[in-house]
Amino acid sequence: MSEIPGLDGLLGVEHVEASADKVVVRFTIGAHHLQPFGIPHGGIYCAVHESTASVAGQIWLGDRGIVVGTNNSSDFLRQAKVGDTITTTATPIHRGRSQQLWHLDSTNQDGKLIAQGQVRLANLDQEISPEALAQFTGTVAG
Repeated sequence: MSEIPGLDGLLGVEHVEASADKVVVRFTIGAHHLQPFGIPHGGIYCAVHESTASVAGQIWLGDRGIVVGTNNSSDFLRQAKVGDTITTTATPIHRGRSQQLWHLDSTNQDGKLIAQGQVRLANLDQEISPEALAQFTGTVAG
C-alpha cells in the first residue's frame, strides 16, 4: 500500500512525475496483484491506466472542471511476475474542450512493454475541490 488514497493506494502505486503533459507512476507486482492462476491480473493495468490518465487529465484541466473516464482500452503484451517493477506513463493524444484522450505505456524494470492502452476522459463542468487538485499539483486552486 502507498500513501495515495483509494485504489491506487491499495495497489501500491507511487507517483514519480506529474505534469499537465506527462504523468509517470510506479508499482511493484506483489501477491495481491495476482489472479487465481498466479499471474498478474490484467485489471491492474486497466485500473492504473485509468487512474494515471485521470490524474494527468485533471492536472491539465485544473480548476475548469472535473474529469471522468468514459472509455478504457488496454492490451496485455507480456506477462510480468511477482517482484517486477512496473512504470506506467500517460501522455496526451488529444485534449479538447469536452474530452481528452491519453496514451498509456506500462513497462517493466528492463524497459519491456507489458501493457499499452488508451483512456478517454470527459471534461465535466463540475467543481473540483481545491484540496483534491492540490494533491497532484502542490498548489490550491483559487
